[in-house]
Amino acid sequence: MKTCPVPPNLIIRADASPEIGTGHVMRCLALAQAWLDAGGRVSMAMAACPDGLRQRLVAERVGIVAVMAPVGSAADAAFTADWARQEQALLVVDGYRFGGEYQELLKTAGVRLLFVDDNGHASHYSADWVLNQNIHAAAALYPQRASHTRLLLGTRYALLRREFYQWSGWERSVPARAHRILVTLGGSDPGNATETILMALLKLPVRAEDEMVVVAGGANPHWDRLQTVARRGGGRVRLVRATDDMPGLMKWVDLAVTAGGSTCWEAAFFGLPSAVVVVAENQLLSTQRLQETGVVLSLGPASQLRVDDLARDLERLVVDAPLRARLSARGRALVDGAGAARVVAVLRGNEPE
Repeated sequence: MKTCPVPPNLIIRADASPEIGTGHVMRCLALAQAWLDAGGRVSMAMAACPDGLRQRLVAERVGIVAVMAPVGSAADAAFTADWARQEQALLVVDGYRFGGEYQELLKTAGVRLLFVDDNGHASHYSADWVLNQNIHAAAALYPQRASHTRLLLGTRYALLRREFYQWSGWERSVPARAHRILVTLGGSDPGNATETILMALLKLPVRAEDEMVVVAGGANPHWDRLQTVARRGGGRVRLVRATDDMPGLMKWVDLAVTAGGSTCWEAAFFGLPSAVVVVAENQLLSTQRLQETGVVLSLGPASQLRVDDLARDLERLVVDAPLRARLSARGRALVDGAGAARVVAVLRGNEPE
């Protein structure tokens, strides 16, 4: 088997536009960390990069290059391909606005390409590898793919960052009653589902030891409103403006309410019993499958949340220790945290595809 002791440069083209959020970048950061750990260099190309994210990338020794062309356009592909060729780099692309034509342009330019995907949104796939880390990933999502395209499918390849993987082997205890609850719905939450969830939690019977941590992403526009609602908790609610220690929070709490994106794989890794809200259409398939396999309790689409119904569902999780234990065990069985390292091994030719 061909190996590469020192990997070539890696360039990541991720869509971090305000309307998309930072989720694509954060999962690509896990891949960047694994590549750096293997001895390579990483740069990231983005049309927009919020200050907090820029600081994180710089701290991780990831270079940043601005792409001025419209996201997913031919000009974008030409710029990215030229840069990849100059750097003799393997290219990773992640974002829903990069389609089949974008892949074709990159491959025609001679670029080796890993395309990160969730639901088979492109018209066709010509990348060297397609990575879909979701529980619903299947070859049937990619009927229109080139003969050379290899599929990396399922949670075996879930991209967890280094700060999670370092806790491999940690064991969770499941208390008779969940006293500590985490709420985290991603970077923006434009519909303010966080407030609805918090209001439902405040309706639950109170114990002296109960605590809640609500993480509002850096792009969340509802901070003032959330502060007002949090004060109704009489000191039981801690409101956090983003966080760089999600692993610490996930270890500390007994139960989480999350969005249906990459946070699901982080919670599963920690065996954290979770209720999941679908905040974007692209999260629907994955959340449904997680519910069907007994990994999470789905609360449905964010637009349909009702305070009284939520309070009932969340109280069930709070008091039902056997249910939380089952969710915890199935999550741990689903995600082992080594997905980023596996992907890097495939790209370097060190693991059978």
